[in-house]
Amino acid sequence: MECTIDWGGPSGMLFVARTGSGHVTAMDGAPEGGGNNLAPRPMEMLLAGTGGCAAYDVVLILKRGRHAVSGCSVTLQAERADTDPKVFTRIHFAFTVTGSKLPRAAVERAVALSHDKYCSASAMLGKTAELSWSVELVDTAEQAENAGQPAASR
Repeated sequence: MECTIDWGGPSGMLFVARTGSGHVTAMDGAPEGGGNNLAPRPMEMLLAGTGGCAAYDVVLILKRGRHAVSGCSVTLQAERADTDPKVFTRIHFAFTVTGSKLPRAAVERAVALSHDKYCSASAMLGKTAELSWSVELVDTAEQAENAGQPAASR
């Protein structure tokens, strides 16, 4: 894996990353740190990448288990150390998984497998941060059934 980071120049703290897979993304700093707030902070990108890694695993595990998953989102809440290096000290992953009649046990197993075995980003951040997770299920089959009923009969 390879990535090249180029500084945008003396008028700020904008950096452009070019990945080995051919993609480009930008990172910037807050104005108080010399940036212009034009893009996410590098640590936000790290947190986002970790969420993407975990969500990817969860969807893949559920699909391989032939579960009818139709959506997955994860919100990460993180705390950082007060002193340099300001590593992440706590990260909570709140998953919302949507699908038709998804068994809670299967979804929780997929999340646990991601955190315990497959997500490389979580494994690295788990060296400095206490990781936790929660799962909310949204059942599209139940929503479809309720959509056809008058509100009084629900």
